[in-house]
Amino acid sequence: MKLNLGHLLLAFTFGILLSSGILIQTVHAANQPHMVNALDDLKAARHQLEVAEADKGGHRQTAIGIVDNAIAEVKAGIAAGN
Repeated sequence: MKLNLGHLLLAFTFGILLSSGILIQTVHAANQPHMVNALDDLKAARHQLEVAEADKGGHRQTAIGIVDNAIAEVKAGIAAGN
């Protein structure tokens, strides 16, 4: 299997996102476990959308934007709850 630069960058980006999620979970899990779980689930959903086939009539890209907004809102909620 040939690994191209795009796949390598995607894997690296996912690793960074996963790592930051673990750090957030470590800091905030005791205070806001449901918000942290929601954030983890949204990140997993975003990853699944990223690896899905691209041609979905624009709906996949729209869904990615919606999930990105939801991630930002959950992060803001966690920050506000601290």
